[in-house]
Amino acid sequence: MNEQGLRVYFVTHHDGRLTGILMRAITLPFDPPPLSAYGETEEEVLEQLEVQLTASQLQGHEQVDKYLWSEDFEMGAAKVVVHPETAVHRRRVIGKREVPLRLSYTWSRTRQGGFRVMLPRFDWWFVLEDLEIAQDVLSSAVSGALAGEDARWLYEFRREGVEYVKAWRPTWAKPSSGRGDEEDPFEGMETVRAVADELLDRARKKRLAPAVGRHEEFLPLRALLLARRPTSLLLVGGPGVGKTVWVERLARYLLLEKKRGEAVPRVFSTSRDRIVAGQVYLGMWQARCLALVEELSFEKAYLYVGHLAELVRPMSDGSSIAELFRDAVREEQLSMIAEATESELEALTRRDPALVEAFHVVRVEEPEARSVPQVMLRYLEKKGAPERVRPDALVRLVRHLADFVPGQRFPGKAYRAVSWLLQEAGTEGLPLDPLRVSSFFSRYSGLPLELVADEHALSAEDIAARLSARVVGQGEACQVAARAIARLKAGLHDPERPVAALFFVGPTGVGKTELAKQMARYLFGAGPDGGDDRLVRLDMSEYALPGSAQRLLMAEAGASGQSLAQRVRQQPLAVVLLDEIEKAHSEVFDLLLGLLGEGRMTDSQGRQVDFRMVVFVMTSNLGVTDRAPLGFGEQNGAAGFLGSVRDHFRPELFARLDHVVPFAPLLPHHIERVVDLLVAEVATRPGLARREVKLHVTPHARSRLAELGYDPRRGARPLKRVIEEQVVTPLAVRLAEEPGLLGAEVWVVTGGEGVGVVPKGVVQVQLG
Repeated sequence: MNEQGLRVYFVTHHDGRLTGILMRAITLPFDPPPLSAYGETEEEVLEQLEVQLTASQLQGHEQVDKYLWSEDFEMGAAKVVVHPETAVHRRRVIGKREVPLRLSYTWSRTRQGGFRVMLPRFDWWFVLEDLEIAQDVLSSAVSGALAGEDARWLYEFRREGVEYVKAWRPTWAKPSSGRGDEEDPFEGMETVRAVADELLDRARKKRLAPAVGRHEEFLPLRALLLARRPTSLLLVGGPGVGKTVWVERLARYLLLEKKRGEAVPRVFSTSRDRIVAGQVYLGMWQARCLALVEELSFEKAYLYVGHLAELVRPMSDGSSIAELFRDAVREEQLSMIAEATESELEALTRRDPALVEAFHVVRVEEPEARSVPQVMLRYLEKKGAPERVRPDALVRLVRHLADFVPGQRFPGKAYRAVSWLLQEAGTEGLPLDPLRVSSFFSRYSGLPLELVADEHALSAEDIAARLSARVVGQGEACQVAARAIARLKAGLHDPERPVAALFFVGPTGVGKTELAKQMARYLFGAGPDGGDDRLVRLDMSEYALPGSAQRLLMAEAGASGQSLAQRVRQQPLAVVLLDEIEKAHSEVFDLLLGLLGEGRMTDSQGRQVDFRMVVFVMTSNLGVTDRAPLGFGEQNGAAGFLGSVRDHFRPELFARLDHVVPFAPLLPHHIERVVDLLVAEVATRPGLARREVKLHVTPHARSRLAELGYDPRRGARPLKRVIEEQVVTPLAVRLAEEPGLLGAEVWVVTGGEGVGVVPKGVVQVQLG
């Protein structure tokens, strides 16, 4: 076995360049692909991987624990036969033709016996009893996974050149030089060595991240820490308040006491994922937990396990790691340090009071926002960049974080933002001023610069104009939405409630959902996703049965995907659209009362989810008459809609709404404007843009499309389908027949507008 570290899988390409894939020891559901890089040399690839790994850790996307190995790897090869797709009577089927592939794989001998076989390109791995069956297992798995795929890209999986695995330690993880006879903190603790790091040893070797803090905070705990059997500690505080950093500062404090001659406890840091890593057979992870208890029993040592709620969470067999540790902690046989938020502590106390009582609770308080800029200045000094950000710019950054990221705590959110800021600023020579910091924060959060920066004026009329550009015929609704956003700019929204709670009511197909989309794009369009990923849309007809409200609180992905709690925890700045809210079960409305009143809710694992930077939009067509209107624009009117909403919903829910916004039926000229918008979208599609084709619609054709695309009951909702059938499909057929048609003028016309002779370079599409 090799020393614990990272492993990189290298693939040599025909041009001599290399691809390096960081091999992951732990793969959880919904994990992104492993980190990878491409370069001329190993050094270039490793340098890129180090940058990616550092950035992922700072942003909380990846943990280095998932990439740690103690195993050596060797290479093997397997022959695989794949049946690619083919066509039978225009139907795509798995063909009988065979495509042979030769795949390289890596293998290692595991500590518990057997062999681990990996395909790093696929991020697949298997544990086999005997290496001789690797050929058969890989052939079945890969052949089945690739059956019926396009033959052209199957060859992407073939063996290209030399492939090999190399052990690697990033520069920030390499041990410092010292005497060869240094004390081994893991002596006699092989199980602990396999799953944990010793933080005092890392502190002595200067391998802990820079941290700001004072040792005086540990003086009240000195007797507990230096006792013959150290007292177990439960650190309680909000996310980002610094619980993990507190443990690292504790390691530095204990190292200082050790240098003074005190007998101090060691601190072994692990996590739930590291404890269960590689434990694939029945009873293996339980045996590992019992071995940890045995090795650490009555030792002057702490086992730092991270979030206690993770240890309490049941495994696949229904038991949990906490159950195996509980008695040892209660009897002071095992000393632990764990973390919890206040809401998690409440849930844990209800679920396992005996476990919680075994800990001494230490509350880690959030510092006041006014003190954070000075903390950030000291942090920049430790990072060697004290002149990169002006003090007044740090004050601006802290204010932005306090105003727009209330769900996270100082100083953690400030550390993350400053680290991201330094990375994005790169090698800029001048210190960043407040306006430049606001610009960076706009990109960091996705919020528009004019909304966050003091230097930019922003009126409700400006916002309404932006929204009205895509939401046709709903000027009053756009004004209401704009005023809610302007309230956020002025800092006059209630900080203990969601940004806004808007109820859109009106006929189908008049722009209710589109306005919610445009609010998300306006509010969060400065981010990398353009705002589209910030719209959380839920069809409330799917929550009509008793018990369905609990699906909104699920802490883990279910059969229908991520829950509302998961989506907002991952992205607290969002627009939540609740479509057809009147169809939801009454339990959902009970949940909404708390959300709209307090801006928070607790998920199924007792963790608090913050909704204070969420814009809630609820839609309904209550009050719409059952009879079909006689023509464009006929409906009950605003009074009818508002009355129906008041009659349907409980007064306490109605009182928590900021605005009930009636949407007017669309008139003929509104539908024609929507035609223009949709045709403009079609004109930007790659097939037309690549050919530089210009798309035009005559006034008669516009009116005809508007007529065909309007339905008395569904409003303008059929219009997209009409344009696809009447415009896009005929144009696609013409372009497929004439692939060399470049730079053409395409005119959409009605039947009566056709001309006998079409000028060269002009294409007509006649409406049916």
